[in-house]
Amino acid sequence: MSSSSPFVEELQRLLDKRGLSWRKLAELTFYDPSWLSKVRHGATPSAELVRRCDEVLRARGSLIALAGIRQERRPAQLPAAPAGFVGRAEELARIRRALIETHPTDTLRVVAIEGLPGVGKTSTALHGAHALVTSKTRAFADGQLYVDLQGHSREAGPRRPYDVLEEFLIALGVSASEVPVGDDQRSALYRSLLASREVLIVLDNAASSVQVEPLLPGSAGCGVLVTSRRRLVGLSMRVGVVRIVLGVLTPAESTKVLREVIGDARADAEAPALRVLAEECGHLPLALRIAGERVAAHPHRPLSELVEELTAEQRRLDALAMDDAIPVREVFEWSFRDLGDAEARVFQLLALHPGANVSVDAVAALAGTPTVQTRRVLETLCDFHLLNAAPGGRYRFHDLLRHYATERVKAGDPAERLHAVGRLTNWYLHTAAAAGRALAPFRLNPLELPPVAADVVPLTFDNDRAALRWCDGEAANFEPIIGLAVDAKLYDTAWKLAVALFDYHRLLRNSGHMWLAATTLAYEATRAAEDPYAEGWVQTSRAEAHRWLRRYDDAQDLFEHALTIRREVGDRHGEGWTLAGLGFLAIDQGRPEEARTYAQQALFVFTEVADHNGRASALFTLADVYSARRQTDHALRMLSDSLKIFEEIENHDGQGLTLVKIAEIHTGAGRHQEALDHLDRSLNARHQAGSRWGEADALARRGHVLNVLGRSEEARRSWSAAAAMYEQLHDPRAADIRAYLRGNANEPVLPPPAW
Repeated sequence: MSSSSPFVEELQRLLDKRGLSWRKLAELTFYDPSWLSKVRHGATPSAELVRRCDEVLRARGSLIALAGIRQERRPAQLPAAPAGFVGRAEELARIRRALIETHPTDTLRVVAIEGLPGVGKTSTALHGAHALVTSKTRAFADGQLYVDLQGHSREAGPRRPYDVLEEFLIALGVSASEVPVGDDQRSALYRSLLASREVLIVLDNAASSVQVEPLLPGSAGCGVLVTSRRRLVGLSMRVGVVRIVLGVLTPAESTKVLREVIGDARADAEAPALRVLAEECGHLPLALRIAGERVAAHPHRPLSELVEELTAEQRRLDALAMDDAIPVREVFEWSFRDLGDAEARVFQLLALHPGANVSVDAVAALAGTPTVQTRRVLETLCDFHLLNAAPGGRYRFHDLLRHYATERVKAGDPAERLHAVGRLTNWYLHTAAAAGRALAPFRLNPLELPPVAADVVPLTFDNDRAALRWCDGEAANFEPIIGLAVDAKLYDTAWKLAVALFDYHRLLRNSGHMWLAATTLAYEATRAAEDPYAEGWVQTSRAEAHRWLRRYDDAQDLFEHALTIRREVGDRHGEGWTLAGLGFLAIDQGRPEEARTYAQQALFVFTEVADHNGRASALFTLADVYSARRQTDHALRMLSDSLKIFEEIENHDGQGLTLVKIAEIHTGAGRHQEALDHLDRSLNARHQAGSRWGEADALARRGHVLNVLGRSEEARRSWSAAAAMYEQLHDPRAADIRAYLRGNANEPVLPPPAW
C-alpha cells in the first residue's frame, strides 16, 4: 500500500474500523476488485469511485476532500428536437405533469410514449424533453442521458442494456477502465451514481420491458421518458408508468404539417387537394412528412398528381417513399418482423375483412382459431400498435396499416386466402341466420343453409336483445361482407346473408340505404348464380328497401319483377310476400282498391302455406282499405283480428303497427284519449321489438294527439323525442318536426302508418 496517498490511508482506516476487506468494498461499491487493487497500490481513483467509497463507508465527505475530487461531469446527450413539429399539446402537457409537477416525491418518474409506427413518438419525446430541461423550473439540472435502443433496427438489432450502461457510466464520469464487467454490477453502479442526482433519461425506440428495466435509475429525483412501438406491460408491473398512446393527427394538424414543408403559397393555391392528401396519408406524421417532401421536391407539378398516386389502392405505400428517407412501408415492416407466427398470420388475414372494424369472434372464424387464442393474438397486435382497440370489444386498422397488411396477404398463398374468406362469410351467414331466428321466431324461414364450415363456430342468441346487439355492432359490415362473398364467387352465401338480415333491416334501426346497398349486392349474386328462386327473395327485400326510401317507382318495378319470377318457379310462399309488398306500396301511394286486390291474394296464399305472420300482415292492409272507404267498424274488426294473431305469435313490431292503425281511426273519430292509450301501447311494443323507426312514428303521433288534448308541454317532449330518433335514421321527417318546434312551420302531416 502506498503511504504517500492520504486517501488510501484513510480508506484503509475506515475499512479496518468496520471490519471490511477490500473485496467486500468492491461488492459494496460495485467496482471490479482488480481495479480497487490498483487504486490501493497507487493508481489515481476516479471521482465516482471516491464518491461511492465515501457513501458506503459513511465518511461524510472526508474521503472526497482527501482525494481532491473535481466537479462531477454533467451529461447533455439530448439530440436536437426535429423541426416541423406540429400538435401534441395535450401529450406534452401530460409529460410535464408526470415528470415535474404531480409526481410522488418518493417514486421514480416514468413516462412511456407508445403508438403505431410513424406516429411521431421520438419527435414528441424529444420536444417534451427539451421543454422540460429548458423550463424555468430548472428541472433535471444534473443533465440528460439519451440512447436509441434500436428496438426495430434491421441492421444491428436491439441494443444490449449491458453496452448502453457502459456508455451511460462513462457519460456520468466513470473512466472506461473502471466500468464493471458484470451486468448486475453495471446496473448497481449506474443507480448509485444517479442516487443523488436529478437526471432526465430518454430511452428511445425500446424493444421490450426487459431491455428497459436495467436502464432505470433507482432515484426518485430522476425522470425517464421511454418510446416504444409496443406496450411495455412488464415495465408497468414493476414501476409506476404514465402511458401516453399517440394517435394520428387531426385534419387541421395534418394540413399544417404539409404547409410547413411545401409553404403557405402553394398550400393556399391547392387547398382542396391538400386536404385530400392529408386524408390519403391517414393523418400519420411520417407519411405526411414524406408526402410533403415529395411535393416540395417538384415545385412545378400540381399537388393533385401525388393525390392521384395515393388514391390508387395498389400504389399507396409506393407513393409514400423517397430515396433518402425511410419509407412508410419499411417502418411498418420493422414492427411486422417482431411478431410471432400466429400474430403475423392474423395480421395479414385481417386485411381480408372489408369492414371498418371487426369482432374477436369474426377474426376467430377468419383465422380458423379458437376465440380465446384469437383474443390473445389481437391483444398482442394492439400491444405492438399494429391494430387499434375500438369500442364494443372490437378492433380496427389504421388505413395505411391495412394497405400494408393487404400487400402481405396478397403476396401469400391464394388457397389460404380463399379458405379464410369462406370461413368468414360462412360465419356471418350462420350467425345472421341465428339472429334472424331470435328476432322473428314466428317467421317461416325460406333459407336452406349450407353446413357450418370447418373451424367455424357461429354465434347463437338466447333472446332478441342479444341478437339486436350483435346486428347493431355489425351493421356497417354487412354490405362489405356480402360484397366480399360476391367477389369470391360465393354467390349462395351472399344472397342468403342478405335475406337472413331481412328482419333486422325491417326494424329500421339504421338508414334504409344500408338495407338497399346490401340487397343490391345480393341481387348481383343471384344473377351470377342464375338462381331465380334466390332472385325472387332478394328482389322482394330490395323492393321493400326502395319503398321505405320513398322510391315508389323503383319499388313497383322490383315487386312486379319478383312476382313474375316467383310465379315462374312456383314459389308460393315467396309469391305471398311479394303480393303483400305490392299491397303495402299501394296503400303508401293512396291506391286502396289496388291494395285490396293484392292483400286478398296474399291472404289466400298465406292461409294456404300456414304463414300466420303473413296472414296478419295482409289483414291490416285490408283494414287500411276499409279505413280509406271510411268503413271504420270493418277496419277496427280487421285490425283486431290482425292484432290477435300478432299477439299469439309474439310479433311485437306487428303489434305496434296494428295499434298505431287503431289509434289513427280513433283520432279521426275524435276519440283522442283512446287514441293516446293505443299509441302508448304501440310505443311500448315498438320498443320491445327494437324498431327505432316504429318508436319515432308512435312518438310523433303522440305529439299530435297530446297537442289536441291541450297537453302542449308533453306534446313538445314527444315531438322532440321523435325528431331525435328520426335524425339517427337520417329520415327527413326530423327536419320537419324541428322546424315546427321552432315555430317556423306548421305541424307536420304524418302519412298513414305503413309497414
